[in-house]
Amino acid sequence: MRLVFAGTPEVALPSLDAIAKSGHELLAVVTRPDAPSGRGRRMVRSHVAAWADERGIEVLTPARPREPEFLDRLRELAPDCVPVVAYGALVPQAALDIPAQGWVNLHFSLLPAWRGAAPVQHSVWHGDEFTGASVFQLEAGLDTGPVFGTLTETIRPRDTSGDLLERLAVDGAGLLVTVLDAIGAGAARAVPQPADGVTLAPKITVEDAEVRWDEPAFAVDRRVRATTPGPGAWTTFRGERVKLGPVLPVADGPALKPGDLLVEKRRVLVGTATGPVELGEVRAAGKKPMSAVDWARGVRVEGEDSFS
Repeated sequence: MRLVFAGTPEVALPSLDAIAKSGHELLAVVTRPDAPSGRGRRMVRSHVAAWADERGIEVLTPARPREPEFLDRLRELAPDCVPVVAYGALVPQAALDIPAQGWVNLHFSLLPAWRGAAPVQHSVWHGDEFTGASVFQLEAGLDTGPVFGTLTETIRPRDTSGDLLERLAVDGAGLLVTVLDAIGAGAARAVPQPADGVTLAPKITVEDAEVRWDEPAFAVDRRVRATTPGPGAWTTFRGERVKLGPVLPVADGPALKPGDLLVEKRRVLVGTATGPVELGEVRAAGKKPMSAVDWARGVRVEGEDSFS
Protein backbone atom coordinates (compact mmCIF):
# COMPACT_ATOMS: atom_id res chain seq x y z
CA MET A 1 0.00 0.00 0.00
CA ARG A 2 0.92 3.66 -0.37
CA LEU A 3 1.44 5.01 3.16
CA VAL A 4 1.96 8.32 4.93
CA PHE A 5 3.19 7.78 8.49
CA ALA A 6 2.14 10.05 11.39
CA GLY A 7 4.23 10.14 14.57
CA THR A 8 6.58 12.29 16.59
CA PRO A 9 8.71 10.82 19.45
CA GLU A 10 11.39 8.15 19.57
CA VAL A 11 8.83 5.48 20.46
CA ALA A 12 7.50 5.73 16.89
CA LEU A 13 10.81 4.76 15.27
CA PRO A 14 10.50 0.95 15.59
CA SER A 15 7.26 1.16 13.61
CA LEU A 16 8.90 3.35 10.97
CA ASP A 17 11.78 0.90 10.64
CA ALA A 18 9.34 -2.01 10.33
CA ILE A 19 7.26 -0.23 7.69
CA ALA A 20 10.38 0.68 5.71
CA LYS A 21 11.28 -3.03 5.52
CA SER A 22 7.74 -4.24 4.88
CA GLY A 23 7.37 -3.69 1.16
CA HIS A 24 4.78 -0.95 1.55
CA GLU A 25 5.57 2.39 -0.11
CA LEU A 26 6.31 5.17 2.37
CA LEU A 27 5.44 8.47 0.68
CA ALA A 28 5.96 10.95 3.54
CA VAL A 29 5.77 11.42 7.29
CA VAL A 30 3.57 13.76 9.32
CA THR A 31 5.03 14.99 12.60
CA ARG A 32 4.86 17.83 15.08
CA PRO A 33 6.74 21.03 14.19
CA ASP A 34 10.28 21.67 15.41
CA ALA A 35 10.26 22.61 19.10
CA PRO A 36 12.69 24.41 21.46
CA SER A 37 14.77 22.08 23.62
CA GLY A 38 17.53 22.24 26.23
CA ARG A 39 18.94 25.19 28.12
CA GLY A 40 19.69 27.05 24.93
CA ARG A 41 16.11 26.49 23.74
CA ARG A 42 17.32 25.77 20.23
CA MET A 43 14.82 24.40 17.74
CA VAL A 44 15.03 20.62 17.38
CA ARG A 45 13.46 18.26 14.84
CA SER A 46 11.26 15.48 16.12
CA HIS A 47 12.69 11.95 16.09
CA VAL A 48 10.37 11.04 13.22
CA ALA A 49 11.38 14.09 11.19
CA ALA A 50 15.08 13.35 11.75
CA TRP A 51 14.53 9.72 10.66
CA ALA A 52 12.84 10.88 7.45
CA ASP A 53 15.44 13.58 6.76
CA GLU A 54 18.21 10.96 6.82
CA ARG A 55 16.37 8.92 4.18
CA GLY A 56 15.23 11.74 1.92
CA ILE A 57 11.54 11.23 2.73
CA GLU A 58 9.17 14.19 2.64
CA VAL A 59 8.31 15.66 6.06
CA LEU A 60 5.01 17.42 6.73
CA THR A 61 4.88 19.53 9.93
CA PRO A 62 1.48 21.25 10.16
CA ALA A 63 0.90 23.23 13.33
CA ARG A 64 -2.59 21.71 13.20
CA PRO A 65 -3.64 18.89 10.88
CA ARG A 66 -6.74 20.84 9.90
CA GLU A 67 -4.67 23.40 7.97
CA PRO A 68 -5.84 23.63 4.32
CA GLU A 69 -2.26 23.43 3.02
CA PHE A 70 -1.68 20.16 4.83
CA LEU A 71 -5.00 18.66 3.73
CA ASP A 72 -4.27 19.63 0.12
CA ARG A 73 -0.84 18.01 0.22
CA LEU A 74 -2.26 14.83 1.77
CA ARG A 75 -4.80 14.63 -1.05
CA GLU A 76 -2.00 15.07 -3.61
CA LEU A 77 -0.02 12.23 -2.04
CA ALA A 78 -3.17 10.07 -2.15
CA PRO A 79 -2.11 7.47 0.44
CA ASP A 80 -4.11 4.27 0.83
CA CYS A 81 -3.65 4.43 4.61
CA VAL A 82 -2.02 6.56 7.31
CA PRO A 83 -0.49 4.49 10.15
CA VAL A 84 -0.13 6.49 13.38
CA VAL A 85 2.14 6.05 16.40
CA ALA A 86 2.17 8.79 19.06
CA TYR A 87 1.57 11.67 16.65
CA GLY A 88 0.49 14.04 19.43
CA ALA A 89 -2.36 16.01 17.84
CA LEU A 90 -6.07 15.42 17.29
CA VAL A 91 -6.81 14.51 13.68
CA PRO A 92 -9.93 16.17 12.21
CA GLN A 93 -12.49 14.27 10.19
CA ALA A 94 -11.44 16.11 7.04
CA ALA A 95 -8.01 14.47 7.30
CA LEU A 96 -9.37 11.10 8.40
CA ASP A 97 -11.49 10.93 5.24
CA ILE A 98 -8.63 11.38 2.74
CA PRO A 99 -6.96 7.92 2.66
CA ALA A 100 -9.19 5.15 1.32
CA GLN A 101 -8.38 2.92 4.31
CA GLY A 102 -8.36 5.73 6.87
CA TRP A 103 -5.85 6.27 9.66
CA VAL A 104 -4.76 3.23 11.68
CA ASN A 105 -3.36 3.88 15.16
CA LEU A 106 -0.96 1.81 17.29
CA HIS A 107 -1.93 2.52 20.91
CA PHE A 108 -0.04 1.16 23.90
CA SER A 109 -2.85 -0.40 25.92
CA LEU A 110 -5.49 -3.09 25.61
CA LEU A 111 -8.40 -0.92 24.55
CA PRO A 112 -10.82 0.17 25.91
CA ALA A 113 -8.48 0.32 28.93
CA TRP A 114 -6.36 3.47 29.23
CA ARG A 115 -7.61 5.62 26.41
CA GLY A 116 -5.62 8.82 26.18
CA ALA A 117 -2.14 10.30 26.11
CA ALA A 118 -0.35 8.28 28.82
CA PRO A 119 -1.55 4.67 28.79
CA VAL A 120 1.77 3.11 29.80
CA GLN A 121 2.34 5.50 32.71
CA HIS A 122 -1.15 4.89 34.08
CA SER A 123 -0.86 1.12 33.80
CA VAL A 124 2.36 1.20 35.87
CA TRP A 125 0.97 3.74 38.34
CA HIS A 126 -2.16 1.69 39.01
CA GLY A 127 -0.26 -1.53 39.51
CA ASP A 128 -1.68 -3.44 36.52
CA GLU A 129 -0.22 -6.92 36.14
CA PHE A 130 -0.32 -6.80 32.35
CA THR A 131 -1.01 -4.44 29.49
CA GLY A 132 -0.49 -4.56 25.74
CA ALA A 133 -0.92 -2.75 22.46
CA SER A 134 -3.88 -2.29 20.12
CA VAL A 135 -4.10 -1.31 16.47
CA PHE A 136 -7.41 0.40 15.76
CA GLN A 137 -9.19 2.53 13.20
CA LEU A 138 -8.77 6.17 14.18
CA GLU A 139 -12.01 8.12 14.68
CA ALA A 140 -12.86 11.62 15.83
CA GLY A 141 -13.43 10.24 19.37
CA LEU A 142 -10.63 9.62 21.89
CA ASP A 143 -9.24 6.15 21.03
CA THR A 144 -12.76 4.82 20.44
CA GLY A 145 -12.42 3.15 17.03
CA PRO A 146 -12.80 -0.56 16.23
CA VAL A 147 -9.75 -2.74 16.89
CA PHE A 148 -7.90 -4.77 14.22
CA GLY A 149 -5.54 -6.62 16.54
CA THR A 150 -3.87 -6.69 19.96
CA LEU A 151 -0.89 -8.13 21.81
CA THR A 152 -0.31 -8.53 25.54
CA GLU A 153 2.72 -7.73 27.68
CA THR A 154 3.41 -8.58 31.33
CA ILE A 155 4.33 -5.64 33.54
CA ARG A 156 7.38 -6.70 35.53
CA PRO A 157 7.65 -5.77 39.23
CA ARG A 158 10.45 -3.23 38.69
CA ASP A 159 9.37 -1.87 35.28
CA THR A 160 9.50 1.85 34.74
CA SER A 161 7.26 3.39 32.10
CA GLY A 162 10.33 3.70 29.91
CA ASP A 163 11.17 -0.01 30.23
CA LEU A 164 7.63 -1.07 29.39
CA LEU A 165 7.19 1.39 26.53
CA GLU A 166 10.43 0.23 24.92
CA ARG A 167 9.19 -3.36 24.76
CA LEU A 168 5.73 -2.36 23.55
CA ALA A 169 7.17 -0.12 20.82
CA VAL A 170 9.21 -2.99 19.36
CA ASP A 171 6.48 -5.64 19.61
CA GLY A 172 3.80 -3.18 18.55
CA ALA A 173 5.71 -2.37 15.35
CA GLY A 174 5.29 -5.97 14.24
CA LEU A 175 1.60 -5.88 15.07
CA LEU A 176 1.12 -2.67 13.10
CA VAL A 177 2.78 -4.09 9.98
CA THR A 178 0.72 -7.29 10.26
CA VAL A 179 -2.47 -5.21 10.32
CA LEU A 180 -1.30 -3.08 7.37
CA ASP A 181 -0.53 -6.24 5.41
CA ALA A 182 -4.03 -7.56 6.15
CA ILE A 183 -5.66 -4.26 5.14
CA GLY A 184 -3.71 -4.28 1.87
CA ALA A 185 -4.83 -7.84 1.19
CA GLY A 186 -8.46 -7.05 1.98
CA ALA A 187 -8.41 -9.51 4.88
CA ALA A 188 -8.51 -7.13 7.88
CA ARG A 189 -11.50 -7.10 10.20
CA ALA A 190 -11.96 -4.47 12.91
CA VAL A 191 -14.04 -5.34 15.99
CA PRO A 192 -15.90 -2.61 17.93
CA GLN A 193 -14.56 -1.94 21.40
CA PRO A 194 -16.71 -3.20 24.30
CA ALA A 195 -18.70 -0.64 26.25
CA ASP A 196 -17.40 -1.99 29.57
CA GLY A 197 -13.88 -1.57 30.93
CA VAL A 198 -13.24 1.96 29.69
CA THR A 199 -10.52 3.80 31.64
CA LEU A 200 -8.85 7.11 30.80
CA ALA A 201 -5.13 7.95 30.77
CA PRO A 202 -4.67 11.72 30.69
CA LYS A 203 -1.24 13.27 30.28
CA ILE A 204 1.04 13.02 33.33
CA THR A 205 2.16 16.48 34.45
CA VAL A 206 5.23 17.66 36.34
CA GLU A 207 2.96 18.32 39.30
CA ASP A 208 1.77 14.70 39.19
CA ALA A 209 5.40 13.56 39.40
CA GLU A 210 6.02 15.17 42.80
CA VAL A 211 6.50 12.36 45.33
CA ARG A 212 4.00 12.31 48.19
CA TRP A 213 5.90 10.82 51.11
CA ASP A 214 2.69 10.52 53.15
CA GLU A 215 1.53 7.79 50.76
CA PRO A 216 2.26 4.10 51.43
CA ALA A 217 5.61 2.76 50.22
CA PHE A 218 4.01 0.81 47.35
CA ALA A 219 2.30 3.98 46.09
CA VAL A 220 5.55 5.97 46.26
CA ASP A 221 7.27 3.20 44.31
CA ARG A 222 4.59 3.15 41.61
CA ARG A 223 4.50 6.94 41.22
CA VAL A 224 8.27 7.09 40.73
CA ARG A 225 8.39 4.20 38.26
CA ALA A 226 5.39 5.55 36.34
CA THR A 227 7.00 8.96 35.88
CA THR A 228 10.41 7.55 34.87
CA PRO A 229 11.89 8.74 32.56
CA GLY A 230 9.35 11.48 31.90
CA PRO A 231 8.39 13.88 33.30
CA GLY A 232 10.67 12.59 36.09
CA ALA A 233 9.81 12.03 39.75
CA TRP A 234 10.96 14.80 42.10
CA THR A 235 10.89 16.10 45.63
CA THR A 236 12.41 19.05 47.48
CA PHE A 237 15.42 19.09 49.79
CA ARG A 238 16.39 22.23 51.70
CA GLY A 239 14.01 24.18 49.49
CA GLU A 240 15.48 22.98 46.18
CA ARG A 241 14.05 20.45 43.78
CA VAL A 242 15.83 17.13 43.27
CA LYS A 243 14.89 14.42 40.79
CA LEU A 244 14.67 10.80 41.85
CA GLY A 245 15.18 7.54 40.03
CA PRO A 246 13.23 4.41 40.97
CA VAL A 247 13.05 3.57 44.69
CA LEU A 248 12.77 0.20 46.39
CA PRO A 249 10.31 -0.55 49.23
CA VAL A 250 12.17 -2.02 52.20
CA ALA A 251 10.55 -4.85 54.14
CA ASP A 252 11.07 -4.71 57.92
CA GLY A 253 12.94 -1.42 57.67
CA PRO A 254 13.34 1.06 60.51
CA ALA A 255 10.42 3.27 61.45
CA LEU A 256 10.74 6.70 59.85
CA LYS A 257 8.30 9.58 59.58
CA PRO A 258 7.15 10.43 56.03
CA GLY A 259 9.98 12.21 54.21
CA ASP A 260 12.59 11.67 56.94
CA LEU A 261 16.03 10.58 55.70
CA LEU A 262 18.28 7.93 57.18
CA VAL A 263 21.78 7.60 55.74
CA GLU A 264 23.43 4.22 56.24
CA LYS A 265 26.77 2.94 55.01
CA ARG A 266 25.46 1.46 51.75
CA ARG A 267 21.98 2.94 51.37
CA VAL A 268 19.74 5.94 51.99
CA LEU A 269 16.22 5.36 53.32
CA VAL A 270 13.21 7.68 53.24
CA GLY A 271 10.11 7.32 55.38
CA THR A 272 6.64 6.91 53.93
CA ALA A 273 3.19 6.35 55.44
CA THR A 274 4.13 2.68 55.89
CA GLY A 275 7.68 1.30 55.69
CA PRO A 276 10.66 3.15 54.24
CA VAL A 277 11.93 3.08 50.68
CA GLU A 278 15.54 2.90 49.56
CA LEU A 279 16.62 5.70 47.24
CA GLY A 280 18.26 4.80 43.95
CA GLU A 281 19.58 7.62 41.78
CA VAL A 282 19.37 11.29 42.81
CA ARG A 283 19.87 14.31 40.58
CA ALA A 284 20.16 17.74 42.16
CA ALA A 285 19.47 20.86 40.11
CA GLY A 286 22.29 21.48 37.64
CA LYS A 287 24.09 18.28 38.61
CA LYS A 288 24.61 14.89 37.02
CA PRO A 289 22.71 11.88 38.36
CA MET A 290 24.50 10.06 41.19
CA SER A 291 23.87 7.28 43.64
CA ALA A 292 21.85 8.23 46.71
CA VAL A 293 24.80 7.44 49.00
CA ASP A 294 27.11 9.75 47.04
CA TRP A 295 24.47 12.47 46.99
CA ALA A 296 23.88 12.21 50.76
CA ARG A 297 27.61 12.44 51.45
CA GLY A 298 27.97 15.43 49.15
CA VAL A 299 25.17 17.45 50.74
CA ARG A 300 26.03 16.19 54.24
CA VAL A 301 22.59 15.01 55.26
CA GLU A 302 21.97 15.73 58.93
CA GLY A 303 19.66 14.11 61.44
CA GLU A 304 16.86 16.68 61.07
CA ASP A 305 16.94 16.73 57.24
CA SER A 306 13.94 15.46 55.30
CA PHE A 307 12.25 15.62 51.94
CA SER A 308 9.27 17.92 51.69
